Amino acid sequence: MNNQPSNDDLNVFRQVALRSSFAAAATDLGVSVAYVSKRIRTLEQVLNTQLLHRTTRRVSLTEPGEKVLRWAERILDDLEQLQEAVAQTRQRPSGTLRVSSSFGFGRCHVAPALASLAEAYPELSVRFEVFDRLVDVPGEGIDLDIRVGDDIAPHLIARKLADNHRILCAAPEYLAQQGEPRQLSELNRHECLVIKERDHPFGLWRLVSAKGEQQIRVQGRLSSNHGEVALQWALQGKGILLRSRWDVAPMIRSGQLRQVLCEFSQPASIWAVYPQRLAQSARVRAAVEHLQQWFIRHPPG
Repeated sequence: MNNQPSNDDLNVFRQVALRSSFAAAATDLGVSVAYVSKRIRTLEQVLNTQLLHRTTRRVSLTEPGEKVLRWAERILDDLEQLQEAVAQTRQRPSGTLRVSSSFGFGRCHVAPALASLAEAYPELSVRFEVFDRLVDVPGEGIDLDIRVGDDIAPHLIARKLADNHRILCAAPEYLAQQGEPRQLSELNRHECLVIKERDHPFGLWRLVSAKGEQQIRVQGRLSSNHGEVALQWALQGKGILLRSRWDVAPMIRSGQLRQVLCEFSQPASIWAVYPQRLAQSARVRAAVEHLQQWFIRHPPG
């Protein structure tokens, strides 16, 4: 047996550590659980130490495992930077790029942009995942998170892909029945379609106008963690919605929805967010530049 740990085994180990699961790591890597178990067993034999505590529900690192993980990340990052340096000389980004986004925006807008990215760079593989929560970009091994909203942690790098803001709107039939709000405080007596989406506080709408920022606590009988569900309810006349201008612009043009309290909006630009370790990544740079151009050519709505 080779007495040196292989890069492949270190990569499998890193993925298991990130996901705290053999099965989840196998899914991420596109291999079988048996393969993952074999690679971990081989790595433990080579290093002559136990790297993981295994239970029926969870996998956690031993103390030596934590040390090995730090070395594995260093070694694999160095190898990745080497590959990136070679890729830059060829101007052909390659390898796997793991991208995440939210459900609705990811499906409608990010997915087609990534398909175009893969077509432009045949040696680049894209793995795309959507979540209903804010992801821990470095902690979950995400290379690029495409998110809506301007609150971004300072330890991450963010590049703006497009300007955007959210607006208030409702179906004409709802406004005919319930009346149109003329002041922000009047939202308290309306049915508001509340969305729990990633890092947005549930039921708290922060809005800006010429007078500055204001916030209001809203409520309604219908709420969801999926923006597209709330949009369908708004189209059915069930309440007032705070939603991205890009998402509702076609419905407003067609008359299915009407903007209310037009002086208020919520800044929510589109950002590409990635960890500091990928600051010089050719894959990430190519993806960000491609996405910026995509949104210029294909503005949603």
